[in-house]
Amino acid sequence: MFTSTALQNPTKPSVLQWERGGKSIHSAPNADAGRSEIRLPLWLVRLIRYEYWPFWLFYLPMAPYWLWQAIKSKSLTWFTATNQNIEMGGFFGESKMDILRQIGSEFKAKSCFVEKGTSFQKLLFIIGNEGFTFPIILKPNVGERGFEVEKIDSVDALTLYHQKASQDFIIQQFVDEPIELGVMFVRFPGESFGQVTSVTMKEFMEVVGDGKSTIRQLMAEKERSRLQVESMNKTLGEGMNEILSQGEKRLLGPIGNHCRGTRFINSNHLINNDLHLVFNKIAKDMPGFYFGRFDLKVRSLDDLYEGKNIFILELNGASSEPGHVYDASHGLWNAYRDLMWHWNALGRIARLNMKSGMRPASVSEVIQVLKSHFTPKSNLSPSPSERVGVRSN
Repeated sequence: MFTSTALQNPTKPSVLQWERGGKSIHSAPNADAGRSEIRLPLWLVRLIRYEYWPFWLFYLPMAPYWLWQAIKSKSLTWFTATNQNIEMGGFFGESKMDILRQIGSEFKAKSCFVEKGTSFQKLLFIIGNEGFTFPIILKPNVGERGFEVEKIDSVDALTLYHQKASQDFIIQQFVDEPIELGVMFVRFPGESFGQVTSVTMKEFMEVVGDGKSTIRQLMAEKERSRLQVESMNKTLGEGMNEILSQGEKRLLGPIGNHCRGTRFINSNHLINNDLHLVFNKIAKDMPGFYFGRFDLKVRSLDDLYEGKNIFILELNGASSEPGHVYDASHGLWNAYRDLMWHWNALGRIARLNMKSGMRPASVSEVIQVLKSHFTPKSNLSPSPSERVGVRSN
């Protein structure tokens, strides 16, 4: 698997090799912006472009490999025995706020926890008392794939979010930095040094005005935004009929989630020793953390390599995906190959943890967590330390 012998001198860039005949995972970024697109029917786009497949369909061919890991680990829930510092290893149902509290304040966006049922007046007090200013991001404390994550620009928008909030949520200061990345990090139990195994750059959905077309018409010109017209109709309403002036850019998707129109770009060429060192520094105060993806914003790539002006928005555990596999230029075969590599690493981590005494969650416990989350109007109970209106980080 990984070795750290080549990482002792951070001034010499190293290319991380995967166990696939010595082929490097690093590749140049995809540069398909501006290419002409054939206007295919949306149903056909969803069929032939695997990045738009439903989650269950994309992962269906991976089922035999999951079963193989289960057989090797002698557990159907092997994946929950991975990150010792995250509930169920970060498979599902974990508290985002509990994870954020483990990350040093110099590396994360300002955030605080708000309990379900907190009155609107108290929410306003929290926002003022904690020093938040609009815009802010509100997100469920337990959630996935951008569900109910919203950028809030006004008291009116805050009121609407508060009225429909179905569970505990997090207030997070909106980080207005130009680069958003997803960075996978893997370390094996018993080893002191981990490695970055995937870097994904995120390109947000936007349109550029021509002085005569509406936002709806501009969205219809590109494949990715065409798929988001229905959701943007709900968000913008009559605003979809606005005509943008020549050259005017309008950001439509401020949330860096693939299923909300963000383009994922394979940026594994950014991986080098400096990057390994930065994320080992971030993870050093998180004992029991072995596998996950940091979603973050950063001011510049130079700052990224120097470990400054980094704002981590979330850290996902065992269910993390190496986002670069959703880059259309990467190819479906390569996507599955890279997923299998990461699942193999995850399985090895689980088996090492189980050997040292960590018990994976039972099947009934996993089912209960899933039922609790997907049952209408249900909410996972907060931990005892969170049974107050707010806890800041």
